[in-house]
Amino acid sequence: MNKHYNNIFEIFKTALPPAFKTIRWLLSLMIPISLLVTILQYFGIIGFVAVFLNPIFELVGLSGQCAFVFLTSIFLNIYSAIAVISSLSLSNKEITILAVMCLISHNMIIETIIQKKTGSSAIQMVLVRLLSSILCAFVLNQFIKSDTPHLNQAISNIQNLSILNLLQIWLINTFYLSLKVMIFVTSLMILQKFLEKSGIIEVISKLFAPFLKIMGLPPKTSFLWIVSNVLGFAYSSAIIFDEIEKGKLSREEINLLNYHVSLSHSLLEDTLLFLAIGVALFWLIIPRLILAIIAVWLYKFLNYKILKSIKN
Repeated sequence: MNKHYNNIFEIFKTALPPAFKTIRWLLSLMIPISLLVTILQYFGIIGFVAVFLNPIFELVGLSGQCAFVFLTSIFLNIYSAIAVISSLSLSNKEITILAVMCLISHNMIIETIIQKKTGSSAIQMVLVRLLSSILCAFVLNQFIKSDTPHLNQAISNIQNLSILNLLQIWLINTFYLSLKVMIFVTSLMILQKFLEKSGIIEVISKLFAPFLKIMGLPPKTSFLWIVSNVLGFAYSSAIIFDEIEKGKLSREEINLLNYHVSLSHSLLEDTLLFLAIGVALFWLIIPRLILAIIAVWLYKFLNYKILKSIKN
């Protein structure tokens, strides 16, 4: 019995410090960035920037107003993008294409900073996500049949609020977001330490090894891949940082994982959000998985070519 309690104490002792460290770091990013973007949105600056993206969106079969949805997802999150979608009159085809674009490129600032901290190039991660979003939109535009726009009941425009009301709403949302981050990150770190101590992570790695091999990912990244896809990349960052600090994963292994999860992560929560507004499950998952697999193998191929040319 004492041994059992000692094991539990050891798990909490090793899990809580890195969890609190990551929570503090994540919130120090999320809170000011969220406030800044909310203010920019309030004064119409994001909408103004979106105007310059209209020609690109028209090339992939989307109306100009879709640019605002995409920018909102880049700077904020899926919830914000869906809120904007619900205020516009868009066709099912437009919503489907936008959903995939947003799932690839949402919350890009914070997630890119996390990826840079793990050793990946911020410029490469941003380019991969933006170019993949546009490429995916172009391809989906060829496959999905056009339909007529359906009218949504417009939600309150952010500019109609007073600055005090806006800040009040932002404070409430930030409080719940902070609470969610604290609960998720702490729980994940405790779970990771338990699975590590019990040897279950090794079993998971062996079970998923064939699947990860097809995707071009190292077997050691299997648990991180699962967590990133179940709960999202930001929440799994505590485990990623912990694995790096302990030297369990090399920079190259993390880089391969980053290329994959930058295009395909949070397959559960974010997918369910768009599924709830009527987007087909197939389009929400399959295009992202295919793009992620291509990105990893293309990265490995280019690296092989570069190393070969250096040796020659």
